[in-house]
Amino acid sequence: MSEPGPDIPSGTYRIQLFGLDGSRYLGFEEAGALAPYLEALGVSHAYLSPILQAAPGSTHGYDVVDHGLVSEELGGLDGYRAMVGRFHEHGLQVMVDVVPNHMAVPDPPELNGPLAGVIEEGPESPYARWFDVDWEAGGGRIILPGDGEPNYRRFFDISGLIALRQEDPEVFARTHSQILILIAEGLIDALRIDHPDGLTDPRGYLERLSTAVSELGPPPWTVVEKITTGAERLPSDWRCAGTTGYDALGVVGGLFIDPEGEEPLTDAYTAFTSGPRGFTGVEYECRRYAALHGLRPEVARLHRVLCRVLDVPEEDAERRDDLREALVGLLAAMPVYRAYVVPGEPPPQQAVDVLEEALRRARERVPSRLSRDLDLIVRLALGHDPQGGGDGAAAEFVVRFQQTCAPVAAKGGEDTAFYRWSRMIALNEVGGDPERFSVSPEEFHEYCAEMARVRPWTMTTLSTHDTKRQEDARARLAVLAELPEQWRAAVESWRRWDPKGSPMEPELEYLLWQTLVGSWPVSEDRLAEFLTKAMREAKTRSSWLEPDRDYENAVIGHARRALNNADLVARVIGFVSLLEPYARVNALGQKLVQLTMPGVPDVYQGCELTGPAMVDPDNRRPVDYDARRARLVRLDDGQPPRDLDDEKLLVTSRALRLRRHRPDWFASAHERVAASGQAASNAVAFLRGEALTVATRLPRGLERGGGWADTHLHATAARWRDVLTGEVHQGPLLGLADVLRTYPVALLVPDALDFDGNGASA
Repeated sequence: MSEPGPDIPSGTYRIQLFGLDGSRYLGFEEAGALAPYLEALGVSHAYLSPILQAAPGSTHGYDVVDHGLVSEELGGLDGYRAMVGRFHEHGLQVMVDVVPNHMAVPDPPELNGPLAGVIEEGPESPYARWFDVDWEAGGGRIILPGDGEPNYRRFFDISGLIALRQEDPEVFARTHSQILILIAEGLIDALRIDHPDGLTDPRGYLERLSTAVSELGPPPWTVVEKITTGAERLPSDWRCAGTTGYDALGVVGGLFIDPEGEEPLTDAYTAFTSGPRGFTGVEYECRRYAALHGLRPEVARLHRVLCRVLDVPEEDAERRDDLREALVGLLAAMPVYRAYVVPGEPPPQQAVDVLEEALRRARERVPSRLSRDLDLIVRLALGHDPQGGGDGAAAEFVVRFQQTCAPVAAKGGEDTAFYRWSRMIALNEVGGDPERFSVSPEEFHEYCAEMARVRPWTMTTLSTHDTKRQEDARARLAVLAELPEQWRAAVESWRRWDPKGSPMEPELEYLLWQTLVGSWPVSEDRLAEFLTKAMREAKTRSSWLEPDRDYENAVIGHARRALNNADLVARVIGFVSLLEPYARVNALGQKLVQLTMPGVPDVYQGCELTGPAMVDPDNRRPVDYDARRARLVRLDDGQPPRDLDDEKLLVTSRALRLRRHRPDWFASAHERVAASGQAASNAVAFLRGEALTVATRLPRGLERGGGWADTHLHATAARWRDVLTGEVHQGPLLGLADVLRTYPVALLVPDALDFDGNGASA
């Protein structure tokens, strides 16, 4: 494994910038003021959400309207320079989120200059090459949302975001000019690339970006927001360090879920909802729904290209309908977000395997009479042109098929099916597979060894601005797998709290009870906001496009009354209290593992303390940094943790500081450390260099089995010191009952190391 370069982060901290109507909540000035705290916390890079000019009222920055302008709402270019100066004074570098896939369709559209030109001049505009517009469908003009069904490719199904054609060198140059200037001036040190799967050629885009930045100096550390699924890995020829960490999130989370809970929790779920035992069929139908409804314009355009490639006339309605049905079936059956085929190049084996798997799955779902059409579409998607070149339609089909796969997967899966199948919502996470119930220690260590070998500087994370629920909510819900019978009894009793009955669909109600348990305490307004989103995402009784206000009001009213029922609330609190000792173990364990495993760890804003938030916008609420500063000062003064928040802050700061102090250790291989004894399966331990991570898993089972007793770790050094407690432990045989006496985790270093974890606080 290569040594870390000077610009490889030891740890990043994600900051959600926010500016609105001239009054900033967290702009460049406020972000810069966090520099002393972030230095004390132990990170090396401040990781910023998009910094360019966004649409008026933007709360996230991904709706860019001007790539040549640093956001005025956030503080403008001068404010950005001042912020970076503050960071640099404290030894921090800056990472920026880049949005190449799309721009905003603002209100009024004239706020987006290039788009305004296309609206006025149509395909004759010099900016027409910027956007992916279906001129045929619009009769030579661009159709906006407030005028009918949009005729441009969008970000997923969001009509307020219009896709960019980054394959065009001029578009790339114009939309990256300001970012490249800031890199050249030393004001950006690392990059996060948003949604490359929406681009015509992600590999080609990254090559162009790498070439452009290499001309300015050492290339910045770059990661991409790429969702991998199952055994899928980032293509090896992409010029980036890795992903933004959803793959690591799923592996780490699964490590702390008891596989023995799968069957009883499935039984509890099906008994409550009468829903299916498996997720696959639900996901397929939801993907079909997305393809036929929210993503209908994109699928219709792809279908027209397909018919043009095959020379099927419009008069042959039956044939065209068959092709549409087969196409939708194949899109819905894709096992991953995208297959990476470049027109004119032999398809990589990974793409062949993906499309063959999609073909197998589709054959199980679509009528047998469409089997030959499925075969034909797969051949076309792999770049086999039956016309031998034709008018370029075959190449266009290859690209558009891939660009349509990703939104079908995302909108049908995580934004629909995840709200319709709620067996265990800790698993219903971005990049996750709700049917993959748990991850064994063997699988975890195999994953880590692979990442250390092939993508040592990929990002790891447990929470982001897009996660369905924050890490500590998942840690608490993971305990249900160890208490399935208690959960089943509790949820069956709670559903009977109202003698008038519930207006909720059973699936939504089961989701509600898990949400209350995972995110308790929850206010009425926060819960109402979550339930509204859940109903509209599920699209069974309500939706974003056609909200059923009567149903929504009935559900929200029922939920509000539940939160005001003293007896019910007492029972929910009692159940949460039952989970808390075990949730603590999971929360601290998954955090330490994520911070020390192979990769570059990110801490999402505020998650150095416990954060049981729900999906956005709940997980983007203001963060109380004053409270965090005060807690860190107390810990650095030698005062013991007072609560779980302090304990998590201790784990986070000491692990990040150690990584910053000894980056060479965390550039080394991942080495599993074996345990022996009656509770060996409850321990997960590994070495990174000379740092030994120890965490507890499945705490309820450990308790039932009588604790650690004679369980030992077979370590190497003679004397170890725990940077969390300062205690020294005699090796090389380490008794876990002793090592984990204070906390359910330990971060051990050789006793001779001149590092105690303390540092100058903010």
